[in-house]
Amino acid sequence: MTLLQHEITDFKVQAFQNGEFKEVTKDDVLGHWSVFFFYPADFTFVCPTELEDLANKYDEFKKIGCEIYSVSCDTHFVHKAWHDASEKIAKIQYPMLADPTALLARDLDTYNEADGMAERGDFIVNPEGKVVAYEVTSSNVGRNADELLRRVQASQFVYEHGDQVCPANWTPGEETIEPSLDLVGQL
Repeated sequence: MTLLQHEITDFKVQAFQNGEFKEVTKDDVLGHWSVFFFYPADFTFVCPTELEDLANKYDEFKKIGCEIYSVSCDTHFVHKAWHDASEKIAKIQYPMLADPTALLARDLDTYNEADGMAERGDFIVNPEGKVVAYEVTSSNVGRNADELLRRVQASQFVYEHGDQVCPANWTPGEETIEPSLDLVGQL
């Protein structure tokens, strides 16, 4: 079953951001674009490389009105300890959500019951709180922040221009396609 157009559950979780603990709720997510970036666990091997990659692109996500929420089933205390211990994680300015009860991981179907951790999944959520794109990958394969940024930009474009679609490898400023009967069989 697809998660496209799935509305995220009502939630309230603790987060670590910019040296502080804070609460993040569904209401905080509504009204802007969001990426929920699930990863298996703090103090692991592939995860810090992905989270650092996102940290390096965070300003670009913010410029397009998109907040990043990294999510693991660790607690906010563990997020802080990791932030304090790792040069890669110390770069993070986006909220690191704590999901120890796996509420979010289960809602977005990334929870692995056998090991008690989330799979690697990223979910692009529109301002109404609905999933418009997602990808789940094997736990030993890292993701690419540039491609995730491009997918957010394309999702935003088609959200604002419902009569157009973005072809493969589209980036902002490039031509889009307006589907029509005349184009059938021509592309």
